Amino acid sequence: MDRAADVEAEQRRGSFVDPRLAQTGVGEWVREWTDAHDMGAGTWAKYDAHLRNHILPKFGELCLGEVTRMAVKAWVKQLRRSLAERTVGDVVALLAMIPGEAVEEGLIGSNPCRRLWINTGSDEKRPHASAQQVRQLAARTSPDDSVLIITAAYTGMRWGELVGLQWSRVDLDDGTVKVDAKVGALHEANGHLELGPPKTVASVRTVHRPPFLVDLLAEHRGRHPQVRYVFTASEGVGIGGRTSGAGSGCPRSTATRDAAGRRSRPICTSTIFGTHKTWMIEDEVPEVLQHNRLGHKFGGHRSG
Repeated sequence: MDRAADVEAEQRRGSFVDPRLAQTGVGEWVREWTDAHDMGAGTWAKYDAHLRNHILPKFGELCLGEVTRMAVKAWVKQLRRSLAERTVGDVVALLAMIPGEAVEEGLIGSNPCRRLWINTGSDEKRPHASAQQVRQLAARTSPDDSVLIITAAYTGMRWGELVGLQWSRVDLDDGTVKVDAKVGALHEANGHLELGPPKTVASVRTVHRPPFLVDLLAEHRGRHPQVRYVFTASEGVGIGGRTSGAGSGCPRSTATRDAAGRRSRPICTSTIFGTHKTWMIEDEVPEVLQHNRLGHKFGGHRSG
């Protein structure tokens, strides 16, 4: 009788969850969840990898109501033994979205991942290069790779935006680069490279370049007058064609070999990508302008 009274009270409050709905399989719900989501090829490729490699092998045969908080925490502990903290954070964030939507649909009463704290290492200061280190790094590479490195550092463009950049989107007269809404970035999905939209709607933007970089790109264009992509590997093929898993872009440290084949000293243990934002912060550029240049959302709105 007490339970019947509780159910009646929950129904009046609109908080009643039919326990039969919690018997929906996690694998079944994941299929329904993914079918309902509209996401870019790059995002889906990452989600698909996390689902296939980590989430579904562990929880796919369970019902939604059988996924407990303690089971998730034990699983996270196991993930940490083989994955980087940031990757663990990405996997758990994806898992949290799945039961979270199930709660919204009234299939379960609570999300077992709610308020689950994951250390992603985001409190660590992100390494970056100084202007001198960028010049030193560029000097140790080929003329073409040098322009790529300097463009990344002085524009803040993402790796996919750079390797997918076409000369038709570059204006050498007014010094701008346009990140196109439809083909503004190169993505890797299921082992295939394809042009597609940039990361977010806010990423569709016009990037202004300093005069010295315009001059470098003009010289670069002169070396490759007939190619389609700004940064090419060989025979005009986009540089992405020689790069698998291109999200990392330039290595965190670069040590090349001199003419005698001797390994040179690494310049720094920093990353080119992220450097431009750090420089803007050091120069006290207003935050809204930082977001605008980098193509990030600001305050929930598109940066224009």
